[in-house]
This record gives sequence, structure tokens and C-alpha cells, in this order.
Amino acid sequence: MRVKVVVVGGGPGGLYLAILLKRQNPSHDITVHERNPEGSTYGWGVTYWRGLLDRLQTYDPESAQAIEAHSLRWSDGIAVVRDVATRHRGDQGFGIGRHRLLELLAGRARALGVRLEFESELTEPPAGADLVVAADGVHSALRTRRADEFGTRTTSGRNHYIWLGTTKVFDAFTFAFTETDHGWIWAYGYGYSDDHSTCVVECPPETFTGLGLDRADPAEGLVLLQKLFAGVLDGHPLVARSGASWQNFRTLTNRTWHRGNLVLLGDAAHTTHYSIGAGTTLALEDAVCLAGALREHAALPEALAAYERRRQAELLSVQSAARYSAQWYENLPRYIHLPPHRMFALLGQRHSPLLPYVPPQLYYGLDKAAGRLEALRRLKRWLGPRAARALHARSTARRG
Repeated sequence: MRVKVVVVGGGPGGLYLAILLKRQNPSHDITVHERNPEGSTYGWGVTYWRGLLDRLQTYDPESAQAIEAHSLRWSDGIAVVRDVATRHRGDQGFGIGRHRLLELLAGRARALGVRLEFESELTEPPAGADLVVAADGVHSALRTRRADEFGTRTTSGRNHYIWLGTTKVFDAFTFAFTETDHGWIWAYGYGYSDDHSTCVVECPPETFTGLGLDRADPAEGLVLLQKLFAGVLDGHPLVARSGASWQNFRTLTNRTWHRGNLVLLGDAAHTTHYSIGAGTTLALEDAVCLAGALREHAALPEALAAYERRRQAELLSVQSAARYSAQWYENLPRYIHLPPHRMFALLGQRHSPLLPYVPPQLYYGLDKAAGRLEALRRLKRWLGPRAARALHARSTARRG
């Protein structure tokens, strides 16, 4: 059945939903409205993991191949505490410029027949649409006007952060922790192109005010941060986009994600702390789920209810992980004085609900012991069939 869909917000989630719906039924009338000019974006790079790429390959191989071709990849993580660096091998990760990602998805959507309207801001659902998708971010105008109906709730984190870029291209996902006279300040860095990386800087309130970052003008603040992280920047500058400012992360949830023919997607529906690097991934997964629900259910109310039910259930573990990850950084002094390799190991375990309640050294020992036990279990599972075959062969040889 042909339907008219209006997507408000031309971010990755909104564009990808338009692509999927057009692939499902080329006769659908789909328009994406984006309030900003084409080619403008507020971010630097986004990060994602192999699992997402495999899912995108399933739903639209053409866009998945284009995204992978324009992504930088890494498989190591580095933690630098003061001047001591620890490197660990990890899962394969990817970084791609947000500008490039939007360009690829917009091009794919246009090729499929989606209309893209830039510098077009909608603050009310347009008349005549069968479905209106609010994919217009954490400050969604469509959701904000109906906050009571959606049951919108926001909570602010304790720490301050700022989203920056740098011409230093990190060859691994890099965590850098610097101690100052006013406490710790740290950065997360990852490459997303051949000439740029994202660099997010975070610190607690006492460090923020003690260093004077609350009073410094943007240029002064960048100079100070460059000095503090000179060891990992290797002489490269930090760069701020126009309007970049220090913020406290806002965790947003909604009791329900749909009202009538209006449905929320991506950051308009939920946010998760940037320290788990999942925002773009979750928005794309929302799009996959919503497109699937609309394909499986002929009636719109049932489709939207199924989408909401499925995604809210799937997000429970992710939101829990994000909450504990944010708390780990808010309680950094509890872990930062461990030997670097142990601190890095617990950095990797920061999503654990047990970690805040178990002494760090004890948790590290228990985790290592559990890892050895699991390794032995895997070895036994691997050896079992081989040992059985060897015994069978030996028994057969004796009988022969």
C-alpha cells in the first residue's frame, strides 16, 4: 500500500529510514525535512563496530559498502595515564566523518526517489501525511511540544564535556588521562578520516572551574587543552566548530514513543552517554526496526506499538551500560591510581553493575580468574571432540 511519510530531521536515522522504506515499496511518497543547509553538520566523526556494518549490509548493501569504503578502522585501544601508555587488542572499530556519512546516505536516498528538503523546519506535524517521524534530535520540536503526552524525562550528568576535532589521526581508540592541580581531565580520541580525529574532552566540575574553563573564551580554552594533552596530540591542534561549548550530558527517555501518526526515532526518543559510542548506531537500528514493523503490520497503530515495544526492550541493556559507563568516569579517582594495565582492564569493564560495589583490585582479580576459567572451558570444548576421535582411532587400531 502506498503511504505518504514525512521525516523531520535529516540525520543518519531519518535518512536511513527513508532509504529502507523506499526499498520496501518504491511507490511510497517520502520527504525528509532538514532545518540546516545541505552539507552542514554539528559533529566531527562518529564511531561504530563491525556488528552494525553487517546489519546494514543485510538491509541495504549499497549504502553499507559506501560507508565501509569511506571509514577508517582500528582494532586497538590505548590508555595513556600521565605519560604511561597501555595498549590492548580489541574488536574492530570504525570511524567515519559525520559530514561524509550524511552525504552518502543523502545521495542514496535521492537515488531511490526520496525528496530532501533542506533549510526546512517543521515544528508541527504536516497535514495529509500518513506517518510523521520525529528524527530531529534531542531538542526535537515535535516531541517538546507534546512532552507530557510522550512522558519525556531528562537527567543531567555531573561532568562537563566538549566535542572537538584534531588533525592528529589516532591509530587506535585513545583514552588520555591528565592530572592537574585541580583534579583529573581526560579525552577520548578516534580517527575518522585520513586527516582528522574526533576528540571529546571531559572533566568533573571541580576541575572545570579550577582550571578556569568556565571563564575562558573559546580560543583560550583550546590553548589550555592543547597543553594538557600535548603528549597524545604530538603537536597537532585541537579544533572547535562554531558554537561548540562545554555541556553536561543529558540523558533523555520517553514513556511512549508514538502518539497518533507521530513517532520518535533516534535522539528524539532516547539518548545514551557518549562514552559508549552508540548514538548513531542506535538511531540506525531504530530505523531498521521501524521499517520492519511497518512491513510486518498493515495497520499503523499496531506497527508503531510493535516498534516501540521491541526497541524499548532492546535498549534496556544499552541504557544500563551507558549509565554505568558515565558513573565510572564520574568516580574516576576510585580507579585511576591502579597500575595502568589494571586501570585499563577496569575501563573495559565500566559497564558492569557490580564494579561500583566491589573493591577495584578484588574485581580485577576475580575478572582475571573468571577469564581463565572461561578459557579452560573453551579449551575443553575444543579438545573434547578431538580427544574422542583420537581414542576411537586408537581403539580401532588395537582391534585391527
